[in-house]
Amino acid sequence: MALATPPQERLRAEIEQFYARHMQLLDSGDAEGWARTFTEDGTFALPGRPGPSRGRAELAEGARRAFAGHTAAGETHRHWHGMLDISARDDGTVHVRCYALVVLTPRGGDPRLHRSCVCEDVLVTVGSEWQVRTRCVTRDGA
Repeated sequence: MALATPPQERLRAEIEQFYARHMQLLDSGDAEGWARTFTEDGTFALPGRPGPSRGRAELAEGARRAFAGHTAAGETHRHWHGMLDISARDDGTVHVRCYALVVLTPRGGDPRLHRSCVCEDVLVTVGSEWQVRTRCVTRDGA
């Protein structure tokens, strides 16, 4: 007889799978697919920017520009989210604080750590899918 999966274990598995898909969409250059993992009015605040990116169109455009720049420079960027601290809230949102690493590999070269950040997200379910409502990234050393 199989035991039921405790809700926290199921939530962790769902959130980890969400981030795996989310980051692979970004790293593969699927800007529209990546932007669809945010809510329609989702926001993404990055250090050094005057304000957060808002909405899927703006998020997709930023992802497209970044991917084109990496491609033109002969670089591959891989994003990794780990050390996830997941907190389900009474309002149905899930707050996630994690470490985000970006590994840069130049064409013909060796991979190196490019960025180390803290990422704080508020996730919501839309239908049966997790989506980012808000994201705030802070860079280590900034």
